[in-house]
Amino acid sequence: MEPTYPPEAQEFRARIRTFLAEHLPADWSGIGALPREDVIPFMQSWRKVLADNGLLAASWPGEYGGAGMTPLEQVVMAEEFYRIGAPLVGTNDVFSIQMFGNTMLMFGTEEQKQHYIPRILSGEDVWCQGYSEPDAGSDLANLGCRADLDGDEWVVNGQKIWTSMGHLANKIFVLARTSSDPVKKHVGITFLMVDMDQPGVEVRPIEMMSGESEFNEVFFSDARCPRENVLGQVDGGWAVAMGLLGFERGEAAATVPIIFRNELDRLLVLAREQGRADDPLIRQRLAAAYAEVEIMRYLGMRTTTDFLAGKHPGPDAAITKLYWSEYHRRVTELAVDILGAAAMAPDGRWPSSAFQADDPGAPNDSASWVGTFYNARAGTIYAGTSQVQRNIIGEMILGLPKEPKAARVGEPKAARVGEPKAARVGEPKAAPT
Repeated sequence: MEPTYPPEAQEFRARIRTFLAEHLPADWSGIGALPREDVIPFMQSWRKVLADNGLLAASWPGEYGGAGMTPLEQVVMAEEFYRIGAPLVGTNDVFSIQMFGNTMLMFGTEEQKQHYIPRILSGEDVWCQGYSEPDAGSDLANLGCRADLDGDEWVVNGQKIWTSMGHLANKIFVLARTSSDPVKKHVGITFLMVDMDQPGVEVRPIEMMSGESEFNEVFFSDARCPRENVLGQVDGGWAVAMGLLGFERGEAAATVPIIFRNELDRLLVLAREQGRADDPLIRQRLAAAYAEVEIMRYLGMRTTTDFLAGKHPGPDAAITKLYWSEYHRRVTELAVDILGAAAMAPDGRWPSSAFQADDPGAPNDSASWVGTFYNARAGTIYAGTSQVQRNIIGEMILGLPKEPKAARVGEPKAARVGEPKAARVGEPKAAPT
């Protein structure tokens, strides 16, 4: 089966290709092919080109600075940009535009939209995400960060962790507990918009194995934000948070197969360069990777069809996330095996926030692949761990019973289904069934 696009989509595809040919350098082969010192200046100039042509937030209505693209046009545009490694957004725009901006358009008041949307597009406001905490990662509702009203201001205290690009942002959207006695954990949470440039906010970089520091801890010590800096309702931030996560995962189905096919093509070149292309076991694993990318492509077609029909991503988004993250862990393990001893002392250019090794122009050196191997392991954890994704699929799609909770320290362990309960002291043991 091959997808068939209507004539108007193919005409739009031609216009996007023309735009890319006119605005990218003549020798363009991807961000990863640029000298490292040229990456940030290029990203800044490219972001302005996209903004000036209404393509930085292409799905947004024209009155908010977008191009008002239809869902089908968005898919075609993403396909063409990723095909040649052209950035769709700036460095922090995944958080500023795809997550926060789209959520603002859905939940914000008109006054909030008029204030925040132009500042996002201009780059004056650069956003990061304040969701995860040391005790509230996959269990996002288990928040400890608090916000209490003091006159006309919220006073925020607590900690966030794994804050991607937090060191580059001047704004952070924060989930904070605002009710002292919630009926349920997800009730009593509020979505706040906080200025990071104030004395009560401290950002501490977390150094990764590669030496890069893309993640951060963020500490709030009596940090403040105006009372009106709430998106959605006070104590009703859970609905806003879940809406934002839908935007985080919604576009992945169309673009992820293209990204991983680019990466697989580079891996095939690496196998030939390392003299491993004729190894029968390596060939078998490469063939399996090719089959998995093709399955990913068809899975993406199904999800894209739902997207074009106007369906918002639901629990089935867990299937896509689980599939690509577990695939990426396996295929980058294969890359390290192909490199052999060279992977123990990587040489070359580590992947960073500015480019990833799945860019078609990324260097095919050992540092690029080993860095991607590190990041791939993280991919099974961030945006919901693989274990959580399996639970979502089992419970919310397949209708399986919920996983029993682990017993707390000092509590007896729950008996497994079908096992007899342990006899009390002095009681006869239960006969086997």
